[in-house]
Amino acid sequence: MTLTLTLIVLACGLALAGFANFMSRRPPPPGQVRLMPYTGLQFVGLLVVILMLAHLVSLLTGTPLEGRSAR
Repeated sequence: MTLTLTLIVLACGLALAGFANFMSRRPPPPGQVRLMPYTGLQFVGLLVVILMLAHLVSLLTGTPLEGRSAR
């Protein structure tokens, strides 16, 4: 994945998390139920952001991030 594509996906994740946060703070219309789980969408957006930040670090430094048991 290139740097440009990583930044685009990072921006989309931030936009999704921001939109879901905005929509979850709005009160629902009286007598209606929300059909979108905005808390879940926030979680997905933040997960994408965290993964893209880790990928961005590995792209900029040139070394992949290793887990604890990678030795």
